[in-house]
Amino acid sequence: MGLVRLRSVPLGVAGAFGLLIIVALMASVRSFAAPSALPAWLQAHVGDSDGQISQVVLERARALYLKKVAQGAVTNPCYFAMDATRPGDLGNGVLGRRYYVICEASQSFHAIASGHGGGRNLKGTVDFSNGRRCSKNFGNAMDSELTAGGAYMTREAKTSFKGFYRAGAKQDAAFLRTFIQFDGEGEAANARQRVIGGHAAQVLRTMCMRKTPNSSYADHDGLVPFGKLVEYAGGRSNGCTSWSPADARQIISMVKDNPTTLYIYPESRDIAAVAQAAAKGHSLSSDGPYWNASCLKEIGAPKFWPRKTLEPIIAQYKKDHPAPPAQPLPICKEP
Repeated sequence: MGLVRLRSVPLGVAGAFGLLIIVALMASVRSFAAPSALPAWLQAHVGDSDGQISQVVLERARALYLKKVAQGAVTNPCYFAMDATRPGDLGNGVLGRRYYVICEASQSFHAIASGHGGGRNLKGTVDFSNGRRCSKNFGNAMDSELTAGGAYMTREAKTSFKGFYRAGAKQDAAFLRTFIQFDGEGEAANARQRVIGGHAAQVLRTMCMRKTPNSSYADHDGLVPFGKLVEYAGGRSNGCTSWSPADARQIISMVKDNPTTLYIYPESRDIAAVAQAAAKGHSLSSDGPYWNASCLKEIGAPKFWPRKTLEPIIAQYKKDHPAPPAQPLPICKEP
């Protein structure tokens, strides 16, 4: 399945068009009180199938966005939502679409693939890791690599040089990856401290140092890092939100210097409600707590790991298992 192409929205909305957007959204704020307030075109995208957005996820994402617009914190005509209860991998190379780009001014809705927090397995101590397909564990602890649901705002963009990679026959390219910092609220308030944000699902592996003295990226010894470029769209991450390179470019262009909101479902209250229902052997009904049915069957019951519980465990594990001293990258073996 090919990924959908996002409709790029120019940055810095201004003039009469910008004024119309703000007036329309302020009217929406005054009228937004129930699911029926959703515009008909947007309601048509509500559902639990792949490519659709579940009702509670949309309602909360829209309420967050309209609140920030009313406060004057957001003028971006688009906002984001993510449903981390949905599967990231549907099998046979098909990625689940669980990240949503919603632009009400242009009546545009797109669902795309996104990675989720992989968590960690502290062997011999505690296992709070997640598989590639579904997330069972969530949390907001430092160094947990878990996804924390809740309200976020996109913030500054930072582009970093990661190294070189082979882009073609005897042709190397610099890998520059842009990271969008998120600021969270409530249980996600430590997002900046955790360095939580969004970026392309790409990384350099099998790193070594190559002699390239004429490169502007060379160190004092004339060496530059070199590796194999790997894409992991739809896989697990360190708690950040990751997208395919093509989707990342368009999302970053939409929010660079023009912040907007991102709502990630589920929050700890949702996890607790679903876990309680599962413990009692109750099936989830349409008027009860929401979880993706396919993933719930796979994980049994979700769990939220609060930072006050998990951070001391992680700290003690690091103390008991100190990391080996950092070793310099080896010199590349020329092909």
